[in-house]
Amino acid sequence: MPPVQPMLAKAVTGVPDPAKFDPEGRYDGLGLSFEPKWDGFRCLLFKDRDEVELASRNTKPLTRYFPELVAAAREQLPARCVLDGEIFVALSRDGAKRRLEFEVLQERIHPAKSRIDLLAEQTPASFVAFDLLALDDTSYVDRPFADRRATLEQALAGLGIEGPCHLTRTSRDPAVAERWFHQFEGAGLDGVVAKPMGAPYQPNARTMLKIKHERTADVVVAGMREHKTSTPERPLLGSLLLGLYDDGELQHVGVSASFTEKRRAELWEEMQALVVPIEDHPWGRWQEFLVANPGRQPGTQSRWSQGKDLSFTPLRPERVLEVKYDAMEGRRFRHTAHFKRWRDDRDPESCGYDQLEQPVSYDLSDVLGG
Repeated sequence: MPPVQPMLAKAVTGVPDPAKFDPEGRYDGLGLSFEPKWDGFRCLLFKDRDEVELASRNTKPLTRYFPELVAAAREQLPARCVLDGEIFVALSRDGAKRRLEFEVLQERIHPAKSRIDLLAEQTPASFVAFDLLALDDTSYVDRPFADRRATLEQALAGLGIEGPCHLTRTSRDPAVAERWFHQFEGAGLDGVVAKPMGAPYQPNARTMLKIKHERTADVVVAGMREHKTSTPERPLLGSLLLGLYDDGELQHVGVSASFTEKRRAELWEEMQALVVPIEDHPWGRWQEFLVANPGRQPGTQSRWSQGKDLSFTPLRPERVLEVKYDAMEGRRFRHTAHFKRWRDDRDPESCGYDQLEQPVSYDLSDVLGG
């Protein structure tokens, strides 16, 4: 019964060699199972006949936001089960191949029931299962993943590619995982996950391994926000606002925010020479957008930031920073970018979207239909 915390993953570099992963035999020498890393909302699904509950990674309820998945679970899944999986939205835009759309998925979290019902029809979600915690009267959390996966495949054997409930594909071959790592990004997936075949299901423990894409880009520093612990006596930088040029205009592309306290103090002091009135800043024209968020301009609100202070200090866009990032979501970094080094040798106007690597388009139906 909920609440149950999901099992987590720790990041590693590159697809691991199953033969070298467990030299001490902690997991009975059974090796690794590889699967795609889905980019959506992590979800534990609890079903007891007609009763269905969806719980997020932090155990908060998601059930009311996805009525179409509750109906699908009643129809497609075993009568009594607990599954670990991911909720996602996949769309085909302008005739392009079908891919995951995380921003569209975020819009599904809405306080109004009428809006929820409308979006459930317009942008229906899907659920992909990748682990089994319970089936009928049997708990599987103490059993090795090899047993959990075999039982999961048998229990969900009737699912087809049409969904909306799916079973993720897996492989024991690291060469296949390497191919998935490069191909599936074109369908919006986030990388590859490796699971020890001999490991039990351990809630809130980083037993799994995740292999994610890592890239670099040269971006323009265009603003900053104070850290939540900043004081007048000791001001601290919370995040740097980043931009890229597109057709001569500086666009907001994301933030960089992971610093030590000492580095936060140093950066705050260092940035003071660049502070400029908003009227003299390229983003000054966005001052009017105080509630709505067209284009996700900096300093504006969304349903995910209600109550947060998103004001920022404008900086003259004169300094260039090299950052590490994993993927793009539309025109912005999917996650917080990591500060790597200053690039004083770069001209800010030369930092455009054309430097970003574009993954080859890949149809999500091919991922699900494997």
